[in-house]
Amino acid sequence: MGFVGIALVVLAIVVLFSTIKIVPQGREFTVERFGKYTRTLSPGISFLTPFVEGVGKRMNMMEQVLDVPQQEVITKDNAMVKVDAIVFIQVMNAAAAAYRVDELNYAITQLCSTNLRTVVGSMDLDEVLFQRDNINSRLLTVIDAATEPWGVKVNRIEIKDLTPPTDITNAMARQMKAERERRAVITEAEGEKQAAIARAEGAKQSAILEAEGRKEAAFRDAEAREREAEAEARATAMVSEAIARGDVNAINYFVAQKYVEAFAELARNPTQKTVIVPAELGGLVGTLAGLGELVGLAKDQQIERRDSRAAPPAPSRPVPPRRPAGGVPPTE
Repeated sequence: MGFVGIALVVLAIVVLFSTIKIVPQGREFTVERFGKYTRTLSPGISFLTPFVEGVGKRMNMMEQVLDVPQQEVITKDNAMVKVDAIVFIQVMNAAAAAYRVDELNYAITQLCSTNLRTVVGSMDLDEVLFQRDNINSRLLTVIDAATEPWGVKVNRIEIKDLTPPTDITNAMARQMKAERERRAVITEAEGEKQAAIARAEGAKQSAILEAEGRKEAAFRDAEAREREAEAEARATAMVSEAIARGDVNAINYFVAQKYVEAFAELARNPTQKTVIVPAELGGLVGTLAGLGELVGLAKDQQIERRDSRAAPPAPSRPVPPRRPAGGVPPTE
């Protein structure tokens, strides 16, 4: 009895475990009845018919990453490159993935390898090196369409590593160095160009300011000459009025002024080594004396004008012209 009881207990435990199935999250189990697929168990607890139904395949429904092994591929221009990739897949239909293909991961890996050789072999080396996104998109389209009957969704494919031959790598390094040097030369030339432009702009502004300065100086010189000419004109007019009134001192003043200016110019001449002094110094002294009398006469006239403004006008008597010493005799 003891042995029979133990056997019954063991049998009950076996039946219990074969009847109750707990499916974890992210997994799905297929149910087979006498070896035939009947249904799929979702995550949670499920009950099976003992001795009739059983679990067939335990499928992983989460996204998986498969590594495509490295392989050598000949490009369109006969260059040998080493390529490997990774593919991200997710089982969408557990029954299809379990019963339509054997060894799902191996099948997808081989499919990626063959299509990778096909896509890379149809491109030149430069396209392979610089158009990885194009390769990824083409592989994704082809492989996703091929795995759809298996109940698998290919989310993305990425080229992990792409190694060209050693000689091509060296050539690319030299090309990159030459390109860097070319950019450096262009940058240096641009800098020199900008510096030359800046110097030219500075010279232009300097020339403009210098021209403006010369213009202002010329304007000031012209204004000074104009005022000097006006003063000389007024002096000449005063002398002319004095001569018209019969004042001989005015003539003496004018002649003495020109005489002194000519003598001073002769003395300032750098090429003149010998200065000739007039022999008749008495005439010069007389001329200077005449200038003194002319200045005194001008002062007397100013005093008379102030007196005439303060007092009523009185009849004036003609004053005979005075002859300075050494001066020119008056003409009648």
